[in-house]
Amino acid sequence: MKKALAMMLALVMVLALVACGGGNSEGGNSSSASGATLTIFNSKMEIQSQMEEMAAQYSQEKGVPVEVYYSSDTVAAHMATKYASNDPYVLAMVDAKDVYSLGAEHAVDLSGEKWVGDTTQAISVDGKVLGFPVCVEARGLLYNGDAIKAATGKDFDPSTIKTTADLQALINEIAAGGMALPVGLQKEDWSLGAHYFAEIYELHDDPDAFIAGIKDGSIKLADDKVFNAMMDTFDVLKEYNYAKEAPTSAEREVTEMKLAEGDLCFKFGGNWDWSNMVDTDYTENLGMMPVPSDLDGYNTKLVGGGSKYFYIDNGVSEELQQAAKDFLNWLVYEADGQDFLVNKCSLVPAFSNITLSVSDPLGASVKSYADKGALVGNYNYLPDDHYAKVGASFQKYLAGETDRAGFAQEVTEYWATAEVGAH
Repeated sequence: MKKALAMMLALVMVLALVACGGGNSEGGNSSSASGATLTIFNSKMEIQSQMEEMAAQYSQEKGVPVEVYYSSDTVAAHMATKYASNDPYVLAMVDAKDVYSLGAEHAVDLSGEKWVGDTTQAISVDGKVLGFPVCVEARGLLYNGDAIKAATGKDFDPSTIKTTADLQALINEIAAGGMALPVGLQKEDWSLGAHYFAEIYELHDDPDAFIAGIKDGSIKLADDKVFNAMMDTFDVLKEYNYAKEAPTSAEREVTEMKLAEGDLCFKFGGNWDWSNMVDTDYTENLGMMPVPSDLDGYNTKLVGGGSKYFYIDNGVSEELQQAAKDFLNWLVYEADGQDFLVNKCSLVPAFSNITLSVSDPLGASVKSYADKGALVGNYNYLPDDHYAKVGASFQKYLAGETDRAGFAQEVTEYWATAEVGAH
């Protein structure tokens, strides 16, 4: 009995060790170990529930198991962790810069796919199409036309506000009509550093040369025309910010709600803000316009383009690679896929063959500018820490803790050691 019991215990221990080893092996490459399961990484938090619902529907209708994952870590950090553990997703939604940094080693060449001919936003590396554009997003000045009309008594035509002086005159009129502080500004470092300040690079004809000039000292940021034009406009927005007494305490969701419901007239942001505005008691006439400035030619365009990209990992089986290609074609060419992008997720499609109307007003504004070729392209090669470090300096400026010259100096010091991403 004792001998039998000892043998049974030994067997249990062996099985336990095998089970542990098997678990680690599966965790090391879950995509291939799970057979034909299409694993998808979603880095766009506001559509996670829609992605999960889509996965269930797609699995049932196509007979392909789909699992969707989300991480609150930065995209670059999360993907680094996955590759360090040899656990790639079959299909990963990442930022443009991640396609450039990861694509050459990990992404499948999609140059032969039909959808390549139906978009201008795909990402290519070394002549190979590696990035599938999930949507188009753009940045600009969000406005509430109903709030503006209530204060001024006139219908609002955003095309009439082009320069900083135009914006100042309109705000003066709005203030005279009863709304003394009609602007909302976000405190978040990503909004300030990755969105507003990034336009200073993007509104240069050659952003690479501009950054190189800051690095080698041949360009003095404090004297730069674009920098000063954008900061002149920011100063107007800052002066009439409803949270000007405590600007770094303002909550994004509160600011978005105030704009949507007509308690504010303007807010710098993008069409992604709609995800928080849609559940408010929003007014009818909302939209997005270019940031007014004294930069002729640029002050009639939004800044934007492809936002978030799928790539297929080349380390998974050919069966899974094909399943991922089929999924991308479903998004572009099948009615249910198009409906998922445009209606379920409220995204602006990056493909010319998708003609569904964009329902939300901010997205509709973006589509109207994109359709007429009035988008300044994103600069996708800023370092991973740019938004945090330049954003922190921008927060000091927003709070009145430094002046424009001091802000320019901090950005210049940042670029003394920072390097743009590969491209």
